[in-house]
This record gives sequence, structure tokens and C-alpha cells, in this order.
Amino acid sequence: MDKHSHFRTPIKTARGLGSAHSGTHHFWVQRVSAVALIPLSIWFMVEIVSQLLGADRGGVALWLSNPLTALALAALIVGLFVHARLGIQTIIEDYIHSEAKKIAALLFLNLCIFGFGAASLMAIVRLHFFGN
Repeated sequence: MDKHSHFRTPIKTARGLGSAHSGTHHFWVQRVSAVALIPLSIWFMVEIVSQLLGADRGGVALWLSNPLTALALAALIVGLFVHARLGIQTIIEDYIHSEAKKIAALLFLNLCIFGFGAASLMAIVRLHFFGN
């Protein structure tokens, strides 16, 4: 008998059900990504106004040729997609009650997030290294 077994209901103990221990990790990753997005978003808005407003593709490529700029933009993209995935996953898990529909929605979510995230990062890499 473990030290927390007195907090379990008899049916939960009999079935062996309990916390999946992923809720705390999910909570903290979402909070950390939200906090990281604050300065990155402010930086990006300042850059849009000061550097990119009215710029053509060559201007954006020139802006992205700086390694720190490309790295900051990649961090913004990763943070946005991680944060969005966690938030949408929570909505799906809370509001879709059919297990089959929930699994399908989560698969579609992961496909979209990883697909669009990879495409965004590839665009940054292409403009940083090749300019066009």
C-alpha cells in the first residue's frame, strides 16, 4: 500500500486507475511557452514596424540574413506552434466526448501543427541561407 492510497476511492484502487501524470507537464509547458512568447511577440511587432513595413521579398531575406534575427524568428515560430498545439489539444480533450472523434481530431491537429511548423521553419532557413 502506497502513502497516497487513502486518497483513492475503492473503485479507483480496484481498477488501478489514477493520474496519467501528464497534466502538470502540460500545464507548465503551456505557461512557459506563453511567457516566452511575450518578449518574442513584442520584438517581432517592433521589427515589423521598424524593418519590414513595405519591404519586398528581398528586404525580408536581407532582414533574415542576420543569424540572431533568424534564430529569434524560429524561436517565435516554435513557441507559437507549441502553445497553439497545447491549447487546442486541451479544447479537444475537454469538449469531444467520442473517443474515435477525439483521436481523429488529435491526429489532425498534430498533422497540421507539425506540417505548418516545419513549413514555417523551412521558409526561415531558405530565406536565411539562400535569400530567395
